[in-house]
Amino acid sequence: MAVSKNSRVKDYIFLHISIMIFSFTPVFTKMASIEFNKNGIWGIKLYFFFFLMLLDCFIYALAWQKNIQKFELSVAYANKSVYLIWSQIWAVLIFGEKLSIKNMIGLLVVLIGVLVVQKYE
Repeated sequence: MAVSKNSRVKDYIFLHISIMIFSFTPVFTKMASIEFNKNGIWGIKLYFFFFLMLLDCFIYALAWQKNIQKFELSVAYANKSVYLIWSQIWAVLIFGEKLSIKNMIGLLVVLIGVLVVQKYE
């Protein structure tokens, strides 16, 4: 059964949105950690961020089940490595962290790997 190009593009967009959503899990975890360090177990934000982390994982788990039905597993997992790129983006934008040359080279290697897998799908 042939899949239209338009449908395939939508599948990839959904896959990458799902991965982007999952990349917020460590953001919520770090925010919870920051709150814990400030207020201990009594900080209400700790539980809020913990809830967001669990909700994020739940939404991603549902989306991932849909994604792996549409892709070969090797392709889906190769694309999942884009998570590292999103994580670095959030580290810079949300937490003000700096990217080193080594970080950028590593992200470039990940991106090239994903593109190679895409080419041979």
